Amino acid sequence: MPETRLDTARIRAARRMIDPIFLDTPLFRCEPLEPGLGCAVSIKLETANPVRSFKARGTEIVTSLLADHGPRAVVCASAGNLGQALAWSGRGRGLDVTVVASRFATAAKLDRIRALDATLELVDGDHEMARDRAAAIARRDGTRLLEDSLDIETCEGAATIGLELVDSAPVPSFDTVLIALGGGALAGGVGHVMKALAPGVEVICVQPLGAPAMTRSWRERRVVTTDSTDTIADGVAGRRPIPAVLDDLLLVADDAILVQEASIIAGMRMLLDHAGLVVEPSAALGIAAILEDRARFAGRHIAIIVCGSNVDVDAYRRWVGAAPDHHGR
Repeated sequence: MPETRLDTARIRAARRMIDPIFLDTPLFRCEPLEPGLGCAVSIKLETANPVRSFKARGTEIVTSLLADHGPRAVVCASAGNLGQALAWSGRGRGLDVTVVASRFATAAKLDRIRALDATLELVDGDHEMARDRAAAIARRDGTRLLEDSLDIETCEGAATIGLELVDSAPVPSFDTVLIALGGGALAGGVGHVMKALAPGVEVICVQPLGAPAMTRSWRERRVVTTDSTDTIADGVAGRRPIPAVLDDLLLVADDAILVQEASIIAGMRMLLDHAGLVVEPSAALGIAAILEDRARFAGRHIAIIVCGSNVDVDAYRRWVGAAPDHHGR
């Protein structure tokens, strides 16, 4: 395959740095979803862990390396999930963690970052402003700056999901994998493994129509930025794609598609009604893609990575119309 920044042998070795609590997540065929979608669906559930998203696969690698021979402090910008993951991984290794986020980020995510003993700094802008502030803090303090998707550890951590998908059977039963696309670590990581080890599997990235920068960049084969975003899928709402990440994505993605907000909400509702899963909007992008083009996926076997479940309960109720209470009932 063409060379990405990722290395398959390094990805296999990375599993040894990741707390097993984040590895070997459930993968199951979800038949109740299938009549409404017109295709076979397998779910890779990345939410059954202490930070309820896949992001800790990458932060475990970063903090392991820092604990061994790096600065004892690390800073990142986050819409919420990366910050929780870095706080969890850093706390376990005695690192000082600072997370910069928008004050408009999901409150539940911000509360959880604080609860994990990280220093939280809020900016009066969006995620791109948080990225700029995190970089400024790193320069000022000599702190390690963790840049999601640019730092190879975040991509190779996410890529371990791809190893588990491929290793689940002698030959993967699915022919397509639908991957939420934001900064690109998940799509680039899993896509790399698919092209290296299961090249017959189609890799399709899915992004909200209201946050289309990386998809437009993929289509035009050059970085395209946007002035703003407008989507409930805060976890993938970036405006400034990273050139090196786009280069990887161009080598491993077979398609990149945009979906509407109504389809994302419908996907969240389907995952609640038919899979018993409360997910954040980014995790429903794969279902949304099928809902918008049933004919394309008819009769196929689709693997969907359910990537996060850190959702504000009140917002979820507004979108979906029902949700468990804080005790999970």
